[in-house]
Amino acid sequence: MSKCESILRKAKGLQLDECEAIFIDKKVTTIRITDSEIAETKQNEERGLAIRIIDKKKIFSARASISDDENNIFERALQAKSLIQPKTFWKSLPFASKYTKIEKTYDKRLEEISGPQAIDIANTMINSTTHKQITRISGSLNIVSEQFEIMNTHGLNCSEKTTYVAGSINADFVNGSDTISGVGAACSRTLDGFSPETIGSEASTMCINSINPTSVESDTYAIIFEPYAIGEMLAFVFASNFNLKTYSEKRSCFTDKIGKKISSNDFSLIDDPHSPEGIGSKPFDDEGIPTAPKYLIESGIFSNTFSDSFYAFKEGTEPSGNATRMGSPMGRDALPIPTPLPHNLRVKDGSMKKDEIVKETKKGLLVGRLWYTYPVNPERGDFSCTARSGIRIIENGQIKSPGKPVRIVHNLPILLQNISSVGNDSRNVLQWNALPCITPSVRVDSIKITPL
Repeated sequence: MSKCESILRKAKGLQLDECEAIFIDKKVTTIRITDSEIAETKQNEERGLAIRIIDKKKIFSARASISDDENNIFERALQAKSLIQPKTFWKSLPFASKYTKIEKTYDKRLEEISGPQAIDIANTMINSTTHKQITRISGSLNIVSEQFEIMNTHGLNCSEKTTYVAGSINADFVNGSDTISGVGAACSRTLDGFSPETIGSEASTMCINSINPTSVESDTYAIIFEPYAIGEMLAFVFASNFNLKTYSEKRSCFTDKIGKKISSNDFSLIDDPHSPEGIGSKPFDDEGIPTAPKYLIESGIFSNTFSDSFYAFKEGTEPSGNATRMGSPMGRDALPIPTPLPHNLRVKDGSMKKDEIVKETKKGLLVGRLWYTYPVNPERGDFSCTARSGIRIIENGQIKSPGKPVRIVHNLPILLQNISSVGNDSRNVLQWNALPCITPSVRVDSIKITPL
């Protein structure tokens, strides 16, 4: 009998209305790169168990060590029952359903990878970065395999084996007190979808092409955000505005605008949990509800929000299949209470190549990477970010020179209305401690920048 089955048998014996049990068995391989060499290699195995109980509309939970017995877990969960107010809006934990099979979310080679094999991949990242002008290389490689299981007292029984791999490289050129950086990154669910050589060569190229930058004048520009840059905005600025909880509490800058135009017609944003190789792709969410791709913005129209069961029931609607128990550095975790989050924020590809967008740009910047991206006034949509790496100055359709760092303080509703081109160069993007995204390059007109 599995741990989850044992938990549910105990719940039924206690005559509790509903119980949900979550189990995860996870292996994480991490390699840290410092000063152009491998500084640390570690492999950890993690096993976790959690329960969520609903009784008389009261919701309480506990997270447990895998060695805890069922009585201990229930005791700790039940201790809080008397202090909890009933959630009268609560309906039910989900029932068993049919799920769509998603391709390329598991690779046995990643599950069985050895330490020396992982080191070989990391060394490939380093070697493909090496160049006479690169003075320092740092970065990391993370490989995750996991078995996730969720069961509840309504007969739901979901399990899934998954794998993930992500790597990043920072390549630095140090000249006296000045440091020029380039960044390369990639992530996928299979080894075939992962290119360590590309990570290193992109970091090296960005760094070398950024040497001897010129100042960028304070002015208004068309900015072409490459995938890694637009992905940062998707994760830290866009996403929360489509959360049903945020929307209902009138903390979204798009509150009361469902069904209305909020962006240019060229822009569509999808939560896509069925994308092959997507870091957030999954057939069922972390409550066991089937997932499905859905437009958040469709050809400029605000189309949907996302939610888990709790906040959907609170607002008198049905959950969208977005309950998430996010783990680190990727995948899931045995958290007793889920959080509503998008799975893969995907910008629908346009028809233009990035080079074509550059040729059509009279006065602009090409930005490869953003840092320190955060909302300043979320209700209005104001945000701030800094472009520090991979800045290129564009004049009359030609890249003129590398540019020095600039700060962007802007507004999301205005940014969306000013999207003028969407590229066809989509890729997986996973920022540190952020949501997975799949996005091409995007050009936005009329952005005021301030040189640093």
